[in-house]
Amino acid sequence: EAYNDNGLVPRTIRLLKDKYPDLVIYTDVALDPYSSDGHDGIVREDGVIMNDETVHQLCKQAVSQARAGADVVSPSDMMDGRVGAIRRALDAEGFYHVSIMSYTAKYASSFYGPFREALDSNPRFGDKKTYQMNPANYREALIETREDESEGADILLVKPGLPYLDIIRLLRDNSPLPIAAYQVSGEYSMIKAGGVLKMIDEEKVMME
Repeated sequence: EAYNDNGLVPRTIRLLKDKYPDLVIYTDVALDPYSSDGHDGIVREDGVIMNDETVHQLCKQAVSQARAGADVVSPSDMMDGRVGAIRRALDAEGFYHVSIMSYTAKYASSFYGPFREALDSNPRFGDKKTYQMNPANYREALIETREDESEGADILLVKPGLPYLDIIRLLRDNSPLPIAAYQVSGEYSMIKAGGVLKMIDEEKVMME
């Protein structure tokens, strides 16, 4: 279903492009929305995430999204080598103009909690620490930055955003590429809760 050209995501992309042809559409490339175990990759019987097999499926998903009209595909899975593989797959199908926004520094963060609870999407076993990044290891962000640049990424993303402002600065100081940040559900929930409890001015904090 992840690369079904008549699936929900490709149909939605086509609908939006038909109605708003100038709209720039970013899509998420990952397998967790399509899996029953909540993991971002294909899981072996012993619980190991299969990197290369997952990347193969991600390439098909990205091409399907590009075929539907996506302008920027955004691999969020954190598998090794996926940016280069997706770039090659897109180019092979003639989608040279489709950009890649790589989740370069995606941390194994507790700030994802509210989102996962709302969707009941927590991993059914284990966690995502074997492929998402350790919050204590800031140097890994530089390694990922160099890899993503060399593989053809057009934009580098840091997730979560606010707790990792130092990483955003680190990437900005070490890469000429555009840097994006993702405000996740835990960050949003803190702002909403602070507003409800009158601890902050929610509107001003949101704008800041």
